[in-house]
Amino acid sequence: MSYIMVDVEADGPIPGDYSMISFGSVVVEPSLSKKFYAQLKPISEKWIPEALQISGFTREETLTFEEPQAVMEKFLLWIEAESSGRAFFISDNNGFDWQFINWYFHHFCGKNPFGYTSSNLGSLYKGLVKDTFVNFKHLRKTEHTHNALDDACGNAEALLHLKEDFGLKISLK
Repeated sequence: MSYIMVDVEADGPIPGDYSMISFGSVVVEPSLSKKFYAQLKPISEKWIPEALQISGFTREETLTFEEPQAVMEKFLLWIEAESSGRAFFISDNNGFDWQFINWYFHHFCGKNPFGYTSSNLGSLYKGLVKDTFVNFKHLRKTEHTHNALDDACGNAEALLHLKEDFGLKISLK
């Protein structure tokens, strides 16, 4: 099984009504060399300026991004090529990130290669240290910039830290 860390930037709170603007993913392994990044053209006329501003893009810029159908097809092929066995979705905020990736995969590809499950990195860390009032974000090496690939890499670094220094039993193939 391959853990694939994913981060999503969007122009609103839910898929369908709003659009996934960019996402980054990385196979969680020591080299962090298997990466995927995409910018997607909006699928909706609706967008929230404050939500879009977080990503650092303007609405005009997003209208020049790649068609979502082509992006999701490329991402599906990348997952199939880069994962060893089943691909497992993990993110910093899987309640947000998962809903967009899942919706886009089902809408544009008819299936989600991650299946029906995901994990939350923050919850994993809280359980590991037995404290629901802490967060893992200090374990990142890569700065959290709201560039989806940077953020996915930083979160993958944190997961590797949990394995190496906290003794998390996880198979990273």
